[in-house]
Amino acid sequence: MTTARKQLERTIDAEDRIIMAHYNDQTVRVYQAYNHKIADEVLRLGQFGPSFRIDRMTWIKPSFLWMMYRAGWATKTDQERILAIDITREGFNHILSQVVLSSYDPDLYVSQEEWHMKLQDSQVRCQWDPDRDIHGNKLPGRAIQLGLRGEMVHNYIHRWIVEIHDITEYVADTREAIQSGTFSMDLLSKETPYPVENSIKRTLGILKMGTTG
Repeated sequence: MTTARKQLERTIDAEDRIIMAHYNDQTVRVYQAYNHKIADEVLRLGQFGPSFRIDRMTWIKPSFLWMMYRAGWATKTDQERILAIDITREGFNHILSQVVLSSYDPDLYVSQEEWHMKLQDSQVRCQWDPDRDIHGNKLPGRAIQLGLRGEMVHNYIHRWIVEIHDITEYVADTREAIQSGTFSMDLLSKETPYPVENSIKRTLGILKMGTTG
């Protein structure tokens, strides 16, 4: 394969799969939607409590608008409360480094059998889904979702969470602004491309094997 062809593949992947997130030097913001019982417990305790099923896979999403699409702007059953959760960048980077894609990619895995074994053993599952605009329409880029289980969930709730915000009221106000035609993009938190090392980009399927950043 020519260098130009490799560069083209890298560019296409980079444009299609970019982790857009609200972050600073210390933390990255991810979003989750829960029912009232779990959300109220989190706010009362300052952390996830007994109503949270630590033995189940939990999904975190850095893209606010993808979370809004998934939760119907906090209108879907058991997704009426939206939590914005700031976690350490160290924890987020570790999560990314342990990813196995939820779909088979022949450029990343030797065979479907190898991929399936890795997926069964992995504690982090990664999905790339079409990102969404404020109306839920598909955008050209892909938004990342990260499914955590096992020790990863334990570390997430006990080690990596720095602060939890209930943003349900803000979500409702923004939803009403969209419906009334008064919405402005200034209402949204700024999300910019999150920096990841090339080795992690390959794990995420952003870079093809043999290419450089």
